[in-house]
Amino acid sequence: MQRLFLLFKNKFFWVTAAFLVWMLFFDKNDLLSQFQYHQEVSKLKTERDFYTKQTAQVTKDLSELSSNPAQLEKFAREKYLMKKDNEDVFVIVKDKPAN
Repeated sequence: MQRLFLLFKNKFFWVTAAFLVWMLFFDKNDLLSQFQYHQEVSKLKTERDFYTKQTAQVTKDLSELSSNPAQLEKFAREKYLMKKDNEDVFVIVKDKPAN
């Protein structure tokens, strides 16, 4: 008990405690900010991975479309609904089942 009393009487203890409280809760890099930064970094890494995969897929599609005219025609018909002069295009959309 006497030791605890001496600890609380020590001015270096109070300065250290005040410094820790300041750094943990009131500083611009406090614990909450660090947690939010970590969450944002995780989200950005996930987005980076997604866009890296998308870029790889688009690059693959581009190389296929540049090298294969039949694939280019199929792509134009499916994505942009292009058609030849003597053709009619019908788009069939399946309804989603109601929950």
